[in-house]
Amino acid sequence: MSRERSALLWGLVGLFVVLVGAQGLVLLGVSLPLGAAGVLALAAVVGALVAAASYVLEHRLTRKGQA
Repeated sequence: MSRERSALLWGLVGLFVVLVGAQGLVLLGVSLPLGAAGVLALAAVVGALVAAASYVLEHRLTRKGQA
């Protein structure tokens, strides 16, 4: 699998973690300070950060022979 595809998949995992966490809080009755658009924006930012970090760190780990 290419590094780019792997990083994008990890970014999707990060995005879904935020969305599932927000949905879990709503189901527990916790009032979120963000609306639906805010949660989607936060999930997109987290997904992008996870994808970028995954792309950089996978390359470093592969270069050191740890991945």
